[in-house]
Amino acid sequence: MRAVVDTNVLLVADGEHKDVSPDCVSSCVDGLEGLKNQGIVVIDDDYHIIGEYLHKTDTRRDKGVGAAFLKWLLQNQANPAHVERVHITETAPDHFEEFPDPALESAFDPPDRKFVAVANAHPDKPPIWQATDSRWLDWWPTLAGYGLRVEFLCREDVLRFYKAKSPARETPSLPQNRPSTTAAGSPRLRGNRPTGGRAPSSRPPGRRSRGYPAAAGKD
Repeated sequence: MRAVVDTNVLLVADGEHKDVSPDCVSSCVDGLEGLKNQGIVVIDDDYHIIGEYLHKTDTRRDKGVGAAFLKWLLQNQANPAHVERVHITETAPDHFEEFPDPALESAFDPPDRKFVAVANAHPDKPPIWQATDSRWLDWWPTLAGYGLRVEFLCREDVLRFYKAKSPARETPSLPQNRPSTTAAGSPRLRGNRPTGGRAPSSRPPGRRSRGYPAAAGKD
């Protein structure tokens, strides 16, 4: 399996998100351990992703699974058996040529744009692993229209966060995808039941989109 991993997966695995469920922590731990044991992490070749990991995680101080994953990644970043690097073109701060939808990019949280750009730049378009950022619930249907998958490792938690932040809005649907592999060590995606909310609509590639919610504070 291959995956682009959002930084919050590491933070949840380290116990840094106090509002998540034990199942959410376990899913993130399982996912990172699975990638180390039998997967491939996809990053960029200019330290955009690793730089954020290093900013949020201290491998010398932190002793959790997320910090251990980062230490392993630093040791193996040049090993193609474990890590694949792609080039992304930053045309302005936090704007990337490889981000597929200009209108969505404007609405996207700037530090998160690199994960989409990296997934889109890779020939296999690996899934983006997301833990707790509920804004991705609004964004994944458009990304799916470009062949980009978002896999929510904490499905019940991310729905709960969305409802808490936007109680007046209808809760979006979750994608029906499952983990990239069912091998031992991959995320188990607890609470992976069908969910209500509005049905996703995919916008075909090449069309500009309108009306995305503006980026807000991260969960």
